[in-house]
Amino acid sequence: MRFFLPLFIAASFWAEAKSQNGSPSTGGARGLAMGNASATFTDINAAFSNQSGLAFLPAANFGLYTEQRFLTGAANTYNVSAANPFGNIGTFGISLGYFGYQEYNEQKIGLAYARQLSANFAIGAQFDYLSTRIPTYGQANSFTAELGFLYKMSKTVHLGAHAYNFVRTALPNGDKLPAIYKIGLAYLPSDKVQISTELEKNIDNPINIKMGIEYRPADKFFVRTGFNTAPFRISGGLGVQHQGITIDAGVNYHQVLGFSPALSVAYGLHPKGLKPENKPQ
Repeated sequence: MRFFLPLFIAASFWAEAKSQNGSPSTGGARGLAMGNASATFTDINAAFSNQSGLAFLPAANFGLYTEQRFLTGAANTYNVSAANPFGNIGTFGISLGYFGYQEYNEQKIGLAYARQLSANFAIGAQFDYLSTRIPTYGQANSFTAELGFLYKMSKTVHLGAHAYNFVRTALPNGDKLPAIYKIGLAYLPSDKVQISTELEKNIDNPINIKMGIEYRPADKFFVRTGFNTAPFRISGGLGVQHQGITIDAGVNYHQVLGFSPALSVAYGLHPKGLKPENKPQ
C-alpha cells in the first residue's frame, strides 16, 4: 500500500499537468473560488473564461493571476491580461499565460476581440499562440482559436457559452490538443447574490459539472464557494474592491492532491462620471 499510494499521487499529478495544453485557464481567483463556473463573467476574468464578457467592460481593465497548484513548485500558473473598449468598434484584449516549471512548461499568448451586437448580447473570439517546452525533448508550437457568446436574457438570468480549439489543432508530433466546450447560466436574484452553474465537456474527458455562489455581505466585499465534478473539487474564497482595485483570493481542494491556492489583482479605469460596479458580474 505504501508503494502504490505515491505512484497514484504522481500519476494523478502528471495527468493534471498534461491536461493543460493551452486550455482555458480558471477565470481568475474569483472563478477558482466559484468552482470555475465562469462562462458568464463580465469583468477582466472573462479574458480567460469567455472572451465575449469583455464586451461589457466600461473602460480599460488589467489583471494579474497566480495559482500554486497542489502547493508544489511544479505546476504553477501565472497569467496577465488587459482589455480596452473602443466605442462602437468593440473591445480588444491580450492575455499572457505560463504553466509549469523548468522541466516542463507551457506558454500561451491570446489576442481577443469582443463586441456587443445589442445591449444584452455579445460575441467574442480569441486567436491563441501556444508553446510547450520540455528541455530534454525540445519545444513545440501551435495555433488555435476560441469563440464565445454572452446573452443577458433578463436582469436576473445570463447565458454564456464558449468553445476552445474547435478547429482541433494538433501539435507537430501529431497529438491533438483538447477541444473544450462549455455552457453556463448565472442567476442574480439581487445585487448581493450570484449563483452560477456550468457544463463543460472536454472531448477527451467526462462532462464536468460546475457550480458557484458569490455573496456580497457588505459593500465591496465578496464571499464565494463552489465545486466541480471531474475531478471532484470543492473551493472557496474572498474578494475586496477599493477605488477600482479588486483583490480576489481563492483555494480549491482535490481529495488526493490537496490544496491549490490562487490570488488575483485587477485594476479597472472608469469613464468620467461612471462609478465602479460593486455588484457581482
